[in-house]
Amino acid sequence: MKNKGCLSAGTIGIALLIILAVIFFWGKNGYNSFVTKEQNVNTKWSNVETVYQKRANLIPNLERTVKSYSKFEQETLTKVIEARSKATSINVDPSNMTEQDIARFQSAQGELTGALSRLMAVVEQYPNLKADQQYINFQREYTAIENSIRTETVYYNEAAQDYNTSIKTFPNNILANFTNFKEKPYFKAEAGAQKAPDVFSE
Repeated sequence: MKNKGCLSAGTIGIALLIILAVIFFWGKNGYNSFVTKEQNVNTKWSNVETVYQKRANLIPNLERTVKSYSKFEQETLTKVIEARSKATSINVDPSNMTEQDIARFQSAQGELTGALSRLMAVVEQYPNLKADQQYINFQREYTAIENSIRTETVYYNEAAQDYNTSIKTFPNNILANFTNFKEKPYFKAEAGAQKAPDVFSE
């Protein structure tokens, strides 16, 4: 009877060790997976910010080109400069971002998009400016960057979805809550976002 008791206790001990080992490796692998996926989200967000910054960097050259045409509507250009200043002043921490953070970021970038669209519509009334090589160069770069923005925001959303799915599915959600991994917000598409701006219209 004594041997059976010892055997039973030993079996239980081994079983407990196996269970603890399974939990440990599950937790370790799950945690490392969360870290990897979160870092991927952060990288994709950095890429989004980079392409928006590239767009903002085009504005000074556009300003110099437009200012060379003295009759151009100064108010339209001023609104672009102001919108650029607002857009570049908003910084988002990808490690702790919220829906409100992305909403503020998108709102400011949307204002710059609108201001640029209005400026380019006004340029249509100035044939010489429209034909200026510097302005043509701006158009080409602007179109390429807008396409990059659409691409990078899609990549960000895909990374966020992969990460969010990982931390919300059972039993990963238990580990995610315990280790404080939080859901990432999505970059919401704006109306007409699937179409690149037509800045070469005749």
